[in-house]
Amino acid sequence: MTKFVAVLNVIAWAGFWAFGFLALTADSANMTEIVIAGTLAALGGGIGLFTFLRCSRYCEATGYAKAHKRGVPTFETSETGS
Repeated sequence: MTKFVAVLNVIAWAGFWAFGFLALTADSANMTEIVIAGTLAALGGGIGLFTFLRCSRYCEATGYAKAHKRGVPTFETSETGS
């Protein structure tokens, strides 16, 4: 299943960049083309972000990547009595 998510991640980001480019370079008189390409780019970006987060969570869980510290930072105070 993780290989499927990884492949889906690559395909989704490729679709995001391809359709995003088409949306940005389309003729401004053809709004239908811009809306369709923009929608497909947003869909590709959303799926790409979701699958990226799934892959990074899997890598942290299996030890392939170092897990990030997820907590409230503690600040050390100096008790010198100034």
